[in-house]
Amino acid sequence: MNESPFERSRKLLTRGDGLINIADAAIDRVVEDGRGDHIAIKWLGKSGAVRSISYAELLGESARFASAMAAHGFGSGSRVMSLLGRVPELYFSVLGALRLGAVYTPLFAAFGPEPVRSRMSIGEANVLLTTRSLFRRKVAPWRENLESLRCIVIVDADPDSAPEGTIDYATFVADGAPDYPVAQTAADDLALVHFTSGTTGKPKGVMHVHEAVIAHHASAALALDLRPGDVYWCTADPGWVTGTSYGIIAPLTHGVTSIVDENEFDPRRWYGILRDHDVNVWYTAPTAIRMLMKAGTELARGYQCPALRYLASVGEPLNPEAVRWGIEAFGKPFHDNWWQTETGAIMIANRADLDVRPGSMGQALPGIEAAIVRRDPTPAVVDTPNESGELALRTGWPSMMRGYLNNPERYASAFENGWYLSGDLVKRDADGYFWFVGRGDDVIKSAGHLISPFEVESSLVEHDAVAEAGVVGLPDETAGEIVAAYVALHDGYTPDETLRRELLAHTRKQLGPAVAPRRIEFKDTLPKTRSGKIMRRLLKARELGLPEGDTSTLESDSQ
Repeated sequence: MNESPFERSRKLLTRGDGLINIADAAIDRVVEDGRGDHIAIKWLGKSGAVRSISYAELLGESARFASAMAAHGFGSGSRVMSLLGRVPELYFSVLGALRLGAVYTPLFAAFGPEPVRSRMSIGEANVLLTTRSLFRRKVAPWRENLESLRCIVIVDADPDSAPEGTIDYATFVADGAPDYPVAQTAADDLALVHFTSGTTGKPKGVMHVHEAVIAHHASAALALDLRPGDVYWCTADPGWVTGTSYGIIAPLTHGVTSIVDENEFDPRRWYGILRDHDVNVWYTAPTAIRMLMKAGTELARGYQCPALRYLASVGEPLNPEAVRWGIEAFGKPFHDNWWQTETGAIMIANRADLDVRPGSMGQALPGIEAAIVRRDPTPAVVDTPNESGELALRTGWPSMMRGYLNNPERYASAFENGWYLSGDLVKRDADGYFWFVGRGDDVIKSAGHLISPFEVESSLVEHDAVAEAGVVGLPDETAGEIVAAYVALHDGYTPDETLRRELLAHTRKQLGPAVAPRRIEFKDTLPKTRSGKIMRRLLKARELGLPEGDTSTLESDSQ
């Protein structure tokens, strides 16, 4: 029987007696292999500063943080959270917390005070790392109401400028030992908690264990084509699960050099980074790709990037047009893949050894059993090609979530008969490629037809005028629901009735009258999460005057 990639990674990363620690797998093992001088992180600061951090330096700095935490009375199981941008101290503290056996949770720095408070309260934070400005604006107003929070470390302060009741980072780690040992953690010891927002109610804290690093390592090779010696750039913000799993952990386990850019998105800067730092593998989001497309193909072609070998995308389904644009701009397609916060790692991908099918999620990774099921009332596998149903994964992969914080009922409802039920509706073609249809609560039923919002959105963005599109179903007395589209245009196009009719004709021609939108509205911007996903439910709620639910991940400029 062939050994799965996950089992090979398990053998590589696990110590004797079945012990495994994410920090050990990401740093110590690389240093022990004689690669301590290799650059782990090349940090590009907003001021133009460049800092190269070797694996040996990363080991020493993260060990100092772990030692400092122990000296301040924190240990295995302590809850550490960060409210930071891309600064070196973030990476030291993440790996230091995991080294100690503490539990780490990222918080998005652009969150407002209430989403920060709610997540820290649900997660019972003990230690917070942040900046002076973020502390004053987003933590100080409610800080006294969270009894579990015992220590606040300010990364951009000295002893004289740290706010009252906090400690500056340099003082915190001053006596930390750079050779502090790794905690002897077991595979099932809790390591990470990532928060996701539900349609309504409180955010959910998704629990992951140290064993998850096995899936991070295996999937990075399979889905991202990471190889020793690569220069790799994951543009995901470290406040999100992708920024932790594939921006910090996975590349380190492969001993590659990660580019970390402190600045925000700018097309020319991004192209310059790809070219000037000889990036080999680039992992980014559909929103960023669409923004680069909006800036023009000629701009991309003006930057020669001969080192660039592999382009990948994650965050939401990638429209076929964006995949094809990668070929126009870079001579290579973007490889889309699929996973969720709950899966902990990439599960389905257009791998390097497969032909990319534009618009497809790809095939299940070796070692992952994926199926399409129908709940009637228990999950039954659908074997007919191109028939839609809910995507399910056979339980047992290393990065599978182990719970929702304080919500065992919600956790139990995600599993049935040995399957994890993802809530995503997909179809699978005869060659095993999966195609996204929509979330279970997004699919539009109009006059008896089940219509994928993503399919309609893909048709719209193929029109030269359309930058982004969000599609929802709106109530209709005759059809049950009609397809309504909300469209943001590229610069230079006028949102008038002539263009509206042109888009209606374009989609009717591509999709047929039963699937094409009956209504198109022009918007300056569409509501998106800060990780770039268009919030269809918010478009619908605003149209119908319904409660908006949890909007803590909404971009502030997309209201």
